[in-house]
Amino acid sequence: MKEIRAYIQPHKLNPLTLALLEIPGFPGMSVMDCEGFGRERTEHIQDYKPFLPKKRIEIFAPDALAERIFTTVMRVAHSGHHGDGKVYMLDVHKGGRISSGERGEDLA
Repeated sequence: MKEIRAYIQPHKLNPLTLALLEIPGFPGMSVMDCEGFGRERTEHIQDYKPFLPKKRIEIFAPDALAERIFTTVMRVAHSGHHGDGKVYMLDVHKGGRISSGERGEDLA
């Protein structure tokens, strides 16, 4: 199982959600508001605040779907401008379903 974690521009959330829902067997996702900065920084000196708004997406998916999800995020969230965001793929060793007590390596 993999975790796909992405930080994207807020206006890309709806198109990304629609694209991900087209993937057969898509397991779902969590979305959070967050702020941060990378190499792109605002140039406003007065009231300087380096943090820019982003959406954090977390998707836990079976290995068979992970690459397709990762590629979809990269394609749909891309605008060609600095600050489009980042996407990561991480190994997940175990998951658990709280409601049923079920545990395992493939609980996406």
